[in-house]
Amino acid sequence: MAAPKKGRRPAGGPGGQSRPGRALALIIIAMVALTGGMFWSGHTTPRLGIDLAGGTSITLKAKAEPGQEDAVNETNMKTAVDIIERRVNGLGVSEAEVQTQGRENIIVNIPRGVNEKQAREQVGTTAQLYFRPVVTYAPSAGEQPAPSASSSTSPKPSASGSTADKGKDGASATPSASSSTQGRAVSEALKAPSPTATPSGSATPKASETPKPSGTPSADPATSALEQKFATLNCLDPKQRASASQGAKPADSIVACGKNSIGQWEKYLLGPAEVDGKDVDDAQGTFDQQRGMWIVNMEFTDAGAKKFSQITSKLSQQQEPQNQFAIVLDGEVVSAPSVRTTLSANAEISGSFNQQSAQDLGNILSYGALPLAFETQSVDTVTAALGGEQLEAGLIAGAIGLGLVVLYLVIYYRGLSLIALLSLGVSALLTYVIMALLGPAIGFALNLPAVCGAIVAIGITADSFIVYFERIRDEVREGRTLRPAVERAWPRARRTILVSDFVSFLAAAVLFVVTVGKVQGFAFTLGLTTLLDVVVVFLFTKPLMTLLARTKFYGNGHAWSGLDPKRLGAKPPLRRSRRVNAPVDHPKEA
Repeated sequence: MAAPKKGRRPAGGPGGQSRPGRALALIIIAMVALTGGMFWSGHTTPRLGIDLAGGTSITLKAKAEPGQEDAVNETNMKTAVDIIERRVNGLGVSEAEVQTQGRENIIVNIPRGVNEKQAREQVGTTAQLYFRPVVTYAPSAGEQPAPSASSSTSPKPSASGSTADKGKDGASATPSASSSTQGRAVSEALKAPSPTATPSGSATPKASETPKPSGTPSADPATSALEQKFATLNCLDPKQRASASQGAKPADSIVACGKNSIGQWEKYLLGPAEVDGKDVDDAQGTFDQQRGMWIVNMEFTDAGAKKFSQITSKLSQQQEPQNQFAIVLDGEVVSAPSVRTTLSANAEISGSFNQQSAQDLGNILSYGALPLAFETQSVDTVTAALGGEQLEAGLIAGAIGLGLVVLYLVIYYRGLSLIALLSLGVSALLTYVIMALLGPAIGFALNLPAVCGAIVAIGITADSFIVYFERIRDEVREGRTLRPAVERAWPRARRTILVSDFVSFLAAAVLFVVTVGKVQGFAFTLGLTTLLDVVVVFLFTKPLMTLLARTKFYGNGHAWSGLDPKRLGAKPPLRRSRRVNAPVDHPKEA
């Protein structure tokens, strides 16, 4: 075995010295980079939760449709909570609290900084989406016709969107209305046969929908009632708009309201739903560069694409306005494009969207419809007064705890307390900067439980220093000088620190997974600070201890260094001595 070169100590041996400068340089660079990123992002303070910064509390009450009273159950309420939470998270709010209260109420707490109107639309919108064929439409009762030579209804911005199959040409779907179709009687429209696709692709009337002679009153009471409802519907009245299709099933024909391009309300008579929101696989609000407008792109599931292809194939063979289909969201027509060719797979909704409304609609459609309808019971503004008092009390408790820790370190460890305090400072700086950066990055918000987690972390971090210091002292008590004692103590201390931090991190991870709401803030902060404890001990505390062991104050065991051999009761240095055997006297022989 080759002997080590002269002047070098074997790496990893008892007296082996590490290179502390590299580790210190690495953590300093990381601190500078993170701090610079914090100032560059403009978010120099952590984002506060609703209990510290205030916000909005929305109470929703579930309401069952007539004949479906059993729909308000625990399963549907849990599903609704999950969907609402994902919708709010889609707005970039990860600290929102969504929880049930009683049997039929859901409480949504949203921190300050989120548009209240936008949040209310997201959490309260049922998002029941249906694609229904248009039988006819007309200006709403009480609405003046749009001024034009033919007195025809102007196309609606919210219904002027095209529904286009990606990659197909000639799939423009702009609704239009001729004077002849506008003058059509409602009763005749209801009597018109509803086409259904045959295997050969031809349109044939359904057996149950045989057309009746024009002008003959409908014999079906339900149809007569629907005719009367369409004739008298006043879309200017919010109550009539809300109740127009209330209680209707997807297989029922309905009346509904929608706005045109100049903001006027129009009423629609619509056939049974052919495609619903469950058939939408994904939706996203995007900006169309060619047309210079915001649209909502939808992708259908395999089953939805097949349904969509069938309905557009049927509608493309009809005359206006029966070649249109209405996109109905929560009983209101948001778009009613006409179809000139068979479409499939993908569709788009366009119209009077801006960036926010397009992205909001895409967000709602992506996460699915709520299993229940909800009405907003109350919207309250939550002040931060109570949370501020609790935060102040928590900070005072934290300051007292930190002061006691510092006092203990100074009295018991003397000069070693300087290393501990510097390490605590580095850990606090990294924790603050990372929390400030996580706010805009993932929506992390600092709440009271998270502050408690940070305070608990002070003890975890201090415990790591104490473990290392005590290992060093044990080596000094064995009679070793400080520099080899620092290196020999590190492997034993490192193993203990890693095991302790692993247990703490595991507990935080389990707590984060099995809990909800504010308790997750405590678990997240505890896990974050535990990881930072490992980083600080490995890259700062140990390298700094190695450098200070080379100074006279610590290396020579000054009385105030905390490593004075006399105060520690160190043993004399162990030295090997050659054993001398005493002479043995043998009895003389007589």
